[in-house]
Parts: sequence; structure tokens; C-alpha cells
Amino acid sequence: MRFTPIFAAALLVIAAPFTVHGQALTQRNMSLQIARTIADAAMAACQKEGNNVTAAVVDRAGNMVLLLRSDAANPHNAELARRKAYTSRTFGMTTLEFRNRTAGTSEFAGQRQLADVIPLGGGVPVRIGTELIGGFGLSGSPVQEADEKCAMTGLAAAANLLK
Repeated sequence: MRFTPIFAAALLVIAAPFTVHGQALTQRNMSLQIARTIADAAMAACQKEGNNVTAAVVDRAGNMVLLLRSDAANPHNAELARRKAYTSRTFGMTTLEFRNRTAGTSEFAGQRQLADVIPLGGGVPVRIGTELIGGFGLSGSPVQEADEKCAMTGLAAAANLLK
């Protein structure tokens, strides 16, 4: 039997899908340096406004990378910041967007019942390009919009690391 180019091409077409399945995935993830940059800048912005906050950063899997608490932050802010970071990571949107999208009788209202999800502003997703690598949450300002504003300041401070 002769090995023809057509036979070789057919073999390649059949075998190609099977070679990909065993390969490892390569994914970008939250680093401690990125987490520190975001959290430090956000906390500094809130402290300028007189707000004692807690910052939390989670990685692409929703696991805690960093938790920073200002000296005068309330005890419950640590849990709220973590849940805001987790919520923004899980849904890939700010927690203010999540709050508004799931309000009242929205078809998405049931998502509020998921464990560790919270519909309070102050959480923002962290991306490199379009790839979601984690979430950041801030808690302790008197209004949720102030937490989100400081969180956005933290993201802006890390922009050069998120390329």
C-alpha cells in the first residue's frame, strides 16, 4: 500500500481534534503585585474622603488573594469586601450593575440567592484585555457609590499591570 498525500491529509484531519484534549491550559491569573496595587490605591482614595475601608481581592477562581483593613474599619467590612470581590468576579460586572440587574422581579433576581454573592456596590471585575482574572471589593464608605468610585481608582492605578 502506498502512502499518498490524500491519505496523509485525511489522517491529519481525523487525528487533529484528539491531540488537543490532553494539553494543559494556560490562563492568566491575579498576582499579589496587581492585588496590592489596586487595593493600596483604592484605600488611599477612600481615606482622602475620610472613609475607613476594607479591601479584598480574589483571583480568577474566586479565591482570596489579599485582604487589607484600615485601622478604623468596622469588623463586618472584611466579609462585605470579600463578597463584593467574589460577586464582581463571578458575574464579570460591577456589583452596582449586579444590584440593579437583579433587583425586584427581574428574571435574574434568583442569582442573589447564590452563596457568597451580594448585591451591594463596591465590587469591580479585574481584567487583562477581555480576560477576567479576578475581582476587587471595597467596603466601608457611607454610600455604595463611594466604594465603587474608590475601587475604580484602584483599577486605574493598576492599568499598566493589566496589559
